[in-house]
Amino acid sequence: MARKIIIDTDPGIDDAMAIFFAFQAKELDVLGLTTTFGNVPVELATQNAITLTEIAKVEVPVAQGVALPSVIEPRPHPDFVHGKDGFGNINWPAPKGKAVKESAAQFIIDTVRQYPGEVTIIALGPLGNLAAALKLDPEVAELVDEVILMGGTAIEYGNVSPVAEANIMNDPHAADVVFTAPWQVTMIGLDVTHQVLLDNNVLGRIKAANPEEGGFLYDCAQHYINFYSSRFGVHGCYFHDASTIAYAMDPSIFGVELGAVRVACEGIGIGQTIFAPQGMDFPEPHWNDVPMTQVCMEVDSEKLLKLFETTLS
Repeated sequence: MARKIIIDTDPGIDDAMAIFFAFQAKELDVLGLTTTFGNVPVELATQNAITLTEIAKVEVPVAQGVALPSVIEPRPHPDFVHGKDGFGNINWPAPKGKAVKESAAQFIIDTVRQYPGEVTIIALGPLGNLAAALKLDPEVAELVDEVILMGGTAIEYGNVSPVAEANIMNDPHAADVVFTAPWQVTMIGLDVTHQVLLDNNVLGRIKAANPEEGGFLYDCAQHYINFYSSRFGVHGCYFHDASTIAYAMDPSIFGVELGAVRVACEGIGIGQTIFAPQGMDFPEPHWNDVPMTQVCMEVDSEKLLKLFETTLS
């Protein structure tokens, strides 16, 4: 039976890769997309999410979510990474569809309660919608199968500060709520996504096999790849959001370590995901009684990229 998922997203070029990956995966049943600010404003994220459903020709509801961080002032949207349109400035036409009337948080609650114990939430952006759902209905955490999120870093350097990853930095207070709630969280952060490089050879083969989705991704990705080339000197882009979909399909691709995660919400380390490994005691109490997060630390890069290419082809 296919695994039921909700994708919480801020599309975003790498979000588009993840969403098409999920739509094509026979192992997954996408129940809905919920949108948040992050790579782009939430209104544009919603429009982009609807666009992806229309390109893929799937009937999947889209629910609009939070527009601002829980506490801090919003950071600028990273136009230099994803383009002003979120899709690498390819000037794709606006979609015809509309979002559902209910909020992202309410959609999450209603869907999880419809399928108690069966729904996995895959979060690709800042975590405000998940925190909002917990605030509205704290008991929903006990009914979620798993939360798989792209964000954070345990020992790898950050990408928006020396210690912070962008999704967590955009709403650190919401992230701390998510990591300390009583549900199973799996963190796929920069520790593994920086180990996987997606290049135009793979994207070109997907485009040849699947011209609509593959062609769209190839065109979007050129802006993204150019950013990584200029910033890091690599020939490709790091495989961020789509890694979550691979984990949902085949967790054996990854190696995980257990530990408690807290998020720094102020000061020079704001946005840092601070990982306390299972079995280690510290005099500071902040990680006491915090649920164990599965933190991905290893990945089979070759197997991961093969799964992505095969699924989308």
